[in-house]
Amino acid sequence: MAVKKAEDFPMQQAGEHMTRRFIHTKNLMLVIADFSGGPWPSPMPFHSHPHEQVSCVADGEIILFSEDEPEQHLKAGDLFSADSGKKHTIQLLTKTCRIIDAFHPVREEFL
Repeated sequence: MAVKKAEDFPMQQAGEHMTRRFIHTKNLMLVIADFSGGPWPSPMPFHSHPHEQVSCVADGEIILFSEDEPEQHLKAGDLFSADSGKKHTIQLLTKTCRIIDAFHPVREEFL
């Protein structure tokens, strides 16, 4: 079993307004992503990945955009998923936001 205590590992800078930290097993990854600099005037660029993703908005509010689906206003406690290969993005509505993501398989590019 692996344990990572928050005080033992800093958040990694993952973009101008995003930091993250994560833990993973051979096949599963959990990522805590913190976003800042909001509210944003526009969404981040769309992206997709081969990984399955399920997410929880832990704090703050966002608009979720997903190809071929209506936009969704999400707040703390709301959940969403992104299928493999499906383009999606967010727009931050609050000053900050925390999203907890689970990915299968592990996102090797994060390591």
